[in-house]
Amino acid sequence: VNCSTFDSFRLVIKGGLAGAAVYVAYDQGLLGSGTQGAEALKKAQAALPPAIQEWTSYLGWELPPTPKFDFSPSDSWNKGVQTVMSALSVAPARACEYTVEGWKYVKDLVK
Repeated sequence: VNCSTFDSFRLVIKGGLAGAAVYVAYDQGLLGSGTQGAEALKKAQAALPPAIQEWTSYLGWELPPTPKFDFSPSDSWNKGVQTVMSALSVAPARACEYTVEGWKYVKDLVK
């Protein structure tokens, strides 16, 4: 088998897997609004532990219990937006303060 053929085959497989991952994310609502993403995350949190438990029992592995998360993407997003907007609202006043402090520093250096 030619090496370039093998590389092309690997590229096709990786592209197919990436496309499938994007399709599943879109289909489950992860690429939609924050509310849709939060609902998809709740569904995943409910479905993953039983699926993992089934696979580990099938393979004969024993895993520690999964930690519980109380995480809301929409709340985190809203907090991030509020923080950014708060920083932007005080930016002109802070820029003025920093300019005054900078001039004082330069004047002290020149003395």
